[in-house]
Amino acid sequence: MSSKSPHEVTRLLLDWSEGNQHALERLLPLVERELHRLAHYYMRKERPGHTLQTTALVNEAYLRLVDQKNVQWKNRAHFFALSAQLMRRILVDLARRRKYAKRGGSAHQVSFDEAMVVSRERGADLVALDDALNRLAVIDPRKSKVVELRFFGGLSVEETAEALHVSPLTVKRDWSMAKAWLYNSLNNEA
Repeated sequence: MSSKSPHEVTRLLLDWSEGNQHALERLLPLVERELHRLAHYYMRKERPGHTLQTTALVNEAYLRLVDQKNVQWKNRAHFFALSAQLMRRILVDLARRRKYAKRGGSAHQVSFDEAMVVSRERGADLVALDDALNRLAVIDPRKSKVVELRFFGGLSVEETAEALHVSPLTVKRDWSMAKAWLYNSLNNEA
């Protein structure tokens, strides 16, 4: 993206929030590459031969984004944070359906560190991590959001800070504490 594109993306998002459908048409070419980067980041963590391809994940996320009603877009970071969340939901839902169909619903529990490395049962890893992350969200929503944006969304510390309206130092601290909490949570339930 060019240096003016983040501002242009924000302007188009605000116009779209106000009902300008033409803004949505102009927005897609500006965000498509970043959406593909996010989708590629997610798909790298999936098992080989996954039935969902990167472009299909982008298309599904885009359809869900377009279907969002009453979203008051704040800026580019807000858009990509929601995009990351939607992609996570798509992949987790697919993994849950596949896991339940294959093994009758018995999700395999793994540690947070194990979930971040390549494994044979990536769908199960994603489900276990998602369940733990949902438990963390009940206790500390911001720490859960930091993990979602950094781990699932591939956002940098600075991008995460911008999306959450906190300092990069707060993101680093939350990231560290959340990883420790998730590690303990996943290991205690294994």
